[in-house]
Amino acid sequence: MDLLNTLVDKGLRRELPTREEALAVLATSDDDLLEVVAAAGKVRRQWFGRRVKLNYLVNLKSGLCPEDCSYCSQRLGSKAEILKYTWLKPDEASKAAAAGVAGGAKRVCLVASGRGPTDRDIDRVSETIEAIKEQNEGVEVCACLGLLSDGQADRLRSAGADAYNHNLNTSEGTYGDITTTHTYADRVETVHQAQAAGLSACSGLIAGMGESDADLVDVVFSLRELDPDSVPVNFLIPFEGTPLAKEWNLTPQRCLRILAMVRFVCPDVEVRLAGGREVHLRSMQPLALHLVNSIFLGDYLTSEGQAGQADLDMIADAGFEVEGAGTTTLPAHRAQSSGGCGSHDGGCTPCGDASGEAGEATVCGTSVEATASGVPAARTDLVAVRRRGAGTDLAPNA
Repeated sequence: MDLLNTLVDKGLRRELPTREEALAVLATSDDDLLEVVAAAGKVRRQWFGRRVKLNYLVNLKSGLCPEDCSYCSQRLGSKAEILKYTWLKPDEASKAAAAGVAGGAKRVCLVASGRGPTDRDIDRVSETIEAIKEQNEGVEVCACLGLLSDGQADRLRSAGADAYNHNLNTSEGTYGDITTTHTYADRVETVHQAQAAGLSACSGLIAGMGESDADLVDVVFSLRELDPDSVPVNFLIPFEGTPLAKEWNLTPQRCLRILAMVRFVCPDVEVRLAGGREVHLRSMQPLALHLVNSIFLGDYLTSEGQAGQADLDMIADAGFEVEGAGTTTLPAHRAQSSGGCGSHDGGCTPCGDASGEAGEATVCGTSVEATASGVPAARTDLVAVRRRGAGTDLAPNA
């Protein structure tokens, strides 16, 4: 296919595709899906080999958010029956992080719901970062605390944070349809603040909220311009009790096309498969490893993921390897310009919270009854609210 040959050539040269080419990837047929994955896989392997970076989420403060992001189970007015708790103590957060590191995670992502941190919150998170770094040599720490005020990114950097996550989520043109309590420009400004402080920027999107192909291309091209080191791709899990509870728009094939398009537009960036993979990709998850070079291990913020060991088995069975702590994630030309870190994820809604996700390996691949429109029926059976790990007395999934 001429389109794919062109996109591979451009990806190997780090050349930006045209908008028409990106839209054409999303418009390819299911019959061409394996060719699309194979083509994007060549680009992925050029820059990242067969390495898969593991990241582990720790939800420092769950629920109780004053923002109205429609996709989020922690939003203002959410009736989702999620865990709700205030700030974890540094030792509690460090203990939770240690479980992920023991499971193979190279990066710990510290997330807190809310519009943005107070200066006291920055003190709390700084103590937590220091505790994690002290107990886990070589681990990367990414903070995801919402909108930042002047000087806060510098303080996080001084405390030892390696990265900051704040997702754009959707296109600028449709942003007001999903959130009214802050703006798209607010999010861009926070990413710029993180970059100015020397933090590795992580910013991504959520697919499946009813957006068009043009919206998806718009947000990915905006991310390319913003130039984060890491781009997490979330697939909406429609939590009961949120405004988008009925938005079941994705198929495994569409998810793979979206990931391929992101890889072609952002060839040398850490593309992370984030929230929603178990629910929407199901038994097709291993194919996604040919497109992304980073995933979350175990559970997410407010929902449960597949067993951590199942993640490790999937990586090995697909012929990939877990990226070691001594390996630099990014290609040399990016690592040098970004300080050598790697990447990461969130926003007022962090990556992984943009959707609740779940599904043990035993349910992956279950046949799905299609509706008359050809879109699979809602798989609410795959959405499980997190009841273990941080904020509970039960062991975490890692």
